[in-house]
Amino acid sequence: MSTSHEKTYVLVHGAWHSGRAWDRVTPLLSRAGHRVFAPSLTGHGEKEHLLGPEVGLDTHVADIVGLLVEEDLTGVTLVGHSYAGMVVSAVADRAPDRIAGLVHLDAMVPADGESALDVMPHTRYLLDLAASSDAPWRIPPLPEGPPPTGLFGVTDQADQAWLRTMLSDESARCFLQPVRLGNPAADAIPRTHIHCVGSEPPGVTRRPVPATQPNGAPSQVREVRSGHDCMITVPDELAELLLKADTR
Repeated sequence: MSTSHEKTYVLVHGAWHSGRAWDRVTPLLSRAGHRVFAPSLTGHGEKEHLLGPEVGLDTHVADIVGLLVEEDLTGVTLVGHSYAGMVVSAVADRAPDRIAGLVHLDAMVPADGESALDVMPHTRYLLDLAASSDAPWRIPPLPEGPPPTGLFGVTDQADQAWLRTMLSDESARCFLQPVRLGNPAADAIPRTHIHCVGSEPPGVTRRPVPATQPNGAPSQVREVRSGHDCMITVPDELAELLLKADTR
């Protein structure tokens, strides 16, 4: 349980990553006096051996809901990076009483019934590539691109080398399984959108954020100049934005 002076952050990594992606951000939030959890989703990090074709969005939602229940976490600032925008949206719908604020960090923001493929149609080419392989359910990490794209927006060679140590394959089901939303209690949760700007890959477009949140308040949109994996490239700037994220 949180004290009145202490926040609890649950940081959820995106596709292909692990909880180690937050290693530069976690100590900054902890030193500010807050509790921080950065779990690896099923199929990643220390759970990489659990990856299989049956792992999907629902698996990852259950991972985070299970953490909230097992640790009896309330007043949580729930942060989802990239694909994990799908995950945290569903978690907030299932456990709104435990969530104080929702942060979409350069993330997918789905509507009810949408899959990650619906939100980001350009991911179709990854599924098509896998379909012609010996393991059509297994999606390898995105390849490195030329600057400023780099490896998930990371261009420094040392940082890229570190990032590669935490990358692993994703199940196609994570991109295809639709999210189920519809709990009106989740609408009361304040939301903050943090966009990584200045190094967007060509051909990738971001959905515009509506002018108002589901709770009727003006939408809160923040920007950080960084590639996609801002927790690796600009952890100090990201931690500052997370500390300022809207909560109830």
